[in-house]
Amino acid sequence: MNLCNRKSVAGWLALAAAVAGVGWSAAQGQDDEAARRERTVKNLMELGLAMHRYHDAHKEFPTAAYYNKEGKPLLSWRVAVLPYVGQKKLYEQFNLDEPWDSTHNKKLLAKMPDVFAVGDAAKQKGATYYQVFTGKATAFDGKKGLRIPNDFPDGTSNTILIIEAKDAVPWTKPADLPYDAKKPLPKLGGLFKDGFHAALADGSVRFIRRTISARTLRDAITRDDGNVLGSDW
Repeated sequence: MNLCNRKSVAGWLALAAAVAGVGWSAAQGQDDEAARRERTVKNLMELGLAMHRYHDAHKEFPTAAYYNKEGKPLLSWRVAVLPYVGQKKLYEQFNLDEPWDSTHNKKLLAKMPDVFAVGDAAKQKGATYYQVFTGKATAFDGKKGLRIPNDFPDGTSNTILIIEAKDAVPWTKPADLPYDAKKPLPKLGGLFKDGFHAALADGSVRFIRRTISARTLRDAITRDDGNVLGSDW
């Protein structure tokens, strides 16, 4: 083989290696996303089940937050469900009459359970994308826990309970997604490009594509509007 041919072969091999590397990286990226999706579904199923365990114990779902006597929100619902995701000892470490960022409670941010994480950078900050809608006609309406089936006339399988928000928040902070039928929809889906997952009030989990209409999404957020969900649901 002459020098020219050696160079040609070497160049071809380098190109083949580069292409293979790109293909491997793409496949790895797909595998990583598949793993994150699988993890998200598992987390939301566990959180939905925790909500129902809470309902069984208290005869109602938790409110969006713990409130003080003046009605100020202190700690998130994510703290309230800790005993129902195998984290009773962590739950008992919180001072429930103090805000999430009190000197004592703020130290517990670093102990965020994996059920609120998807293995990304937010985990390191004690932040989560899993949030609930709050406001009139949502599953977290006011300072009193709602009951099934009476408070869910549209059906638990047609009402969103927990969803992936666009932005992560400190997991103990009473920060969620305020909903108002007269205002733009809250920003959703900070984990996946083509959509977001939601846990419904019946405990099931589904993937909602970004192509869903605003009308259908609003109907799924509200629990008592009597509307039939659109075909894009």
